[in-house]
Amino acid sequence: MTQSTTTHRAPTRPGILVGLKAEAQLIRGVFPHAAIAASGATSAGAQREANRLAACGADCLLSFGLAAGLDPALPPGTIVIPSAVQAWGNVWPSEPTLRHILGGEQAGVISGPLLHSDQVVLQAQHKADLFAATHCAALDMESGFLARAAHEAGLPFAVLRVVCDPATRSLPPITACVLSPDGGLQIGLLLRSLLRHPSQIGGLISLGRDAGLARKAMLRFLHEQATRPAFQQLTARTTLG
Repeated sequence: MTQSTTTHRAPTRPGILVGLKAEAQLIRGVFPHAAIAASGATSAGAQREANRLAACGADCLLSFGLAAGLDPALPPGTIVIPSAVQAWGNVWPSEPTLRHILGGEQAGVISGPLLHSDQVVLQAQHKADLFAATHCAALDMESGFLARAAHEAGLPFAVLRVVCDPATRSLPPITACVLSPDGGLQIGLLLRSLLRHPSQIGGLISLGRDAGLARKAMLRFLHEQATRPAFQQLTARTTLG
């Protein structure tokens, strides 16, 4: 089912949903006064925080952070500002004004739809199957909940994600369970898993390298947009009550 979209005035009080504490810290440097919530990379956390942001007085909802690539042509560091989010059989169009403010028309930005998943997708073959079925550019675990909360609250939303793990790479199994509920790392669990299965180390090193590239690409892109008046207006308002 495709949901209709409505044109809104340029917003000034964003509520921002991310997956991890590291993403929240990164975004806080660009949006110092926004309401920012981290899901902890869990479905329950994403649903809870998306609903909380929708009720906090924000006049728009934004989803930021890392994403898994589904399109094999997209390398780590690719910026995705999707035209829509697909989740649970629904298609929620992102708001055109917000997409424009975030830089959705800039060169190199991917505008294809984003797919929501309730689980971490680890295997390259699974990514290939999802791409063949949906033609979505990338995948994350927060944007579906944010899009649904925005639709239910009558708020505009948009998404800015950066590809971290490319479509052609499988992730080590530990990445599915190493995050703590607050979006940090469970160091003890990580070390125990690596001691039992040291073959995961190479995959974690590659993932860490690509995550670093993705975060740098996100920061570089956001700082480029920060010279634009509409973006400045979105980032400069006071904290929500």
